[in-house]
Amino acid sequence: MPANEVQNKQTHNAGVFDIRNIIGALLGIYGVILVLMGIFGDPETDKTGGPNANLWAGLVMLVVGIVFIAWSRLRPVKVPETTD
Repeated sequence: MPANEVQNKQTHNAGVFDIRNIIGALLGIYGVILVLMGIFGDPETDKTGGPNANLWAGLVMLVVGIVFIAWSRLRPVKVPETTD
């Protein structure tokens, strides 16, 4: 199929069903939980050798979740309206 025919077909964004949104939301939720546990819970620094593992892991998960959601917003998946 030539590229012109693909561009002429009607498409829409995958939206909430894009797997990047689901992964980003799950990572964000788990990240918030870990950050809260790192701030308010027992840091147990003797087990980790110094750093607060819950806090740092939660912050990383939040950043990765935000990257996934931003990625899905900036480069959405185009789904054709009809299939052949």
